[in-house]
Amino acid sequence: METHRVAVLVRDGVLPMELGLVHQLLGTARGGKGDRLYELRTCAIPGPREVRTDADFPIRAPYGPEALSWADTVLVPASHEEDEGLVPGGLAADLRTALADAADRPGTRIASICTGAFVLAAAGLLDGRRATTHWLASDLLARTFPSVTVDADVLYVDEGAVLTSAGEASGVDLCLHLIRTDFGATVAADVARRMVVPPHREGGQSQYIQRPLPEHDLTSTGAAREWALARLGERLTLGEMAERAAMSTRTFSRRFREETGLTPMQWLTQRRVERARELLEGTDYTVDRVAAEAGFGTGTSLRVHFVAGVGVAPGAYRATFRGR
Repeated sequence: METHRVAVLVRDGVLPMELGLVHQLLGTARGGKGDRLYELRTCAIPGPREVRTDADFPIRAPYGPEALSWADTVLVPASHEEDEGLVPGGLAADLRTALADAADRPGTRIASICTGAFVLAAAGLLDGRRATTHWLASDLLARTFPSVTVDADVLYVDEGAVLTSAGEASGVDLCLHLIRTDFGATVAADVARRMVVPPHREGGQSQYIQRPLPEHDLTSTGAAREWALARLGERLTLGEMAERAAMSTRTFSRRFREETGLTPMQWLTQRRVERARELLEGTDYTVDRVAAEAGFGTGTSLRVHFVAGVGVAPGAYRATFRGR
C-alpha cells in the first residue's frame, strides 16, 4: 500500500498539542502488515529553523518549503501569535507562494486546525468555500474574509481539496476523518482505539459554545441515543426516541440539537452510514443486506444516503477499502 505523505507546516506560536496530535494519530495508522500508512515531515517557511511555540520551549522544524511540494497533504496547525491578525493577502510572500503552488498541484489537499483557517483564508484558498475555525474566532474570520462561508457549529468541514477544523481537539476529529477517507473506517477505528478516543465524535462544536445555563430540569438525550444505537437496523421514529427520554418530540428535538449540534434524524442517518461503512469493509453482505442491517431498508435508500454522506456508492467504497 502506497504511503501518504504529509507536510505539517508550523509557524512561530504553534500549539504543541496540535502538532503532537497530528503526528500521533497519523503516525499510528498501520496497514495489514503493520506498515506505516503516513510519512510526516514537519516544516517551516523559511526553514529549516527553530520555531517558537506558545509553551516555554521551542521546536525545530527539520524541513523547509520543499516539503510542501513533496506532500500529498499539507496540514497547518494554529499559531496564537499570528493567526487572528491576518488579513486578505497578509501572508509573507514566500509562505503565500508555497501554499498557492501546493494548492495548484493536482491531487494535493490542504487542511487547517483551529485558527490555522486564517492562514488558508489569507492565502485565498477559502474564497467561495465553506469553512470552520474555533468558535471564539469564527465571527472574526467571517468579518475579515467575507468571501468565506463560516460555519461555527461543526467540528470540521471537508471541501475536498481544502479542509478546516474547529478548536484544538477537533484536530483529532479531522485526522480521523483523513484516515477514514484515505484508508477506510477500519483503520481509523483502530487508531481511535489506540488513542482511546471515539472514532466519530457526535455533533459539532455548537455544544461547547458558551451560552446561558439551561433550565435546571434539563434531561440528557444520551439514553435515547444509546437506545437507538442498539437498534439501528430497526425502523426508529422521532416519537419513539423522545419517549425514551420522557420528553415531547418538540422538547426532545430542541435539547438533542443543543447537545449534539444535529437534529435527531440527521444524527441517526450519520450513525447508520457509519454502520454501513463497517459492514461494507468487514463482511461479505450484499448491499441489500447491509442496507437492512444499517437501518436503511433498501439498497436504493442506502445508496442515496451513502453517496450523500461519503461521496461514493457503496460498491465503489467496498472495492476501495475491503480488506484494508
